[in-house]
Amino acid sequence: MFQPIRRNHSSLTTVLTMLELIYHSIVRSVRKGHNNAFMAIGTNILQSVIFVMAFYVMFSILGLRGGAGIRGDFLVYIMSGIFLYMSHTKALSAVVGSEGPASPMMQHAPMNTIISICSAALGALYIQVLSLGLILFVYHVAFVPLEIEQPAAAFAMLLLAWFTGGALGLVLLAVKPWFPTAVGVISTIYQRANMIASGKMFVANTLPSFMLAMFDWNPLFHTIDQARGFAFLNYNPRYSDPMYALWVGLVLVMVGLMGEFYTRRHASISWSARR
Repeated sequence: MFQPIRRNHSSLTTVLTMLELIYHSIVRSVRKGHNNAFMAIGTNILQSVIFVMAFYVMFSILGLRGGAGIRGDFLVYIMSGIFLYMSHTKALSAVVGSEGPASPMMQHAPMNTIISICSAALGALYIQVLSLGLILFVYHVAFVPLEIEQPAAAFAMLLLAWFTGGALGLVLLAVKPWFPTAVGVISTIYQRANMIASGKMFVANTLPSFMLAMFDWNPLFHTIDQARGFAFLNYNPRYSDPMYALWVGLVLVMVGLMGEFYTRRHASISWSARR
């Protein structure tokens, strides 16, 4: 006697529903760190400023400012590395920490893991871009007029660094239900190793060939070096390629999606087995 009502939704309605869910999930992910969204953004800005000042003081004390290999604003040189590094690592952390298939949020019918992953990644990007804009605005107004040779291309490298971080986070998220401790350790080691392996402390053109082999596997190294090529007029990166970072990111996304699909299908079995 009682029959469920079947509604035929058009493709446009489905897309709009997903976008609305992603929007609300982004708001939730941004406010997850702090009840006040302004405080969450302010904390990220403070973290970025501390990173920049710490590297500025370190370079000044060690006398490495002149050996950077780039003539131009030294703080822009530092910020070009810090901002891309933070976008990469924050995207990775956000995706790895997003809601999994066994989360209570997945019990709600329209919600799924893809929406959770997209909202976590986009929420991290929103905070990073807003922090970047505010810091550069204050630096431009209060200190020195800001000059970036190709701002659109440099911003594209920021997006590419964010994309590769989110792609790697997707792979780790797919593996996380099976090996949660190992994934946590790998994520922490990767983020700490990128403090040096990302290349934000030097430029590729100044490295000897035997040292390039230690860094050119890292897509973040390529994006940071290319971003400095777009930010400075007199620097032309010769040993990095943005297409390498893009292809690595796409491959990681495909692997991560396949792993996430498999994990989602076997989540209940694996969880009960682990218990």
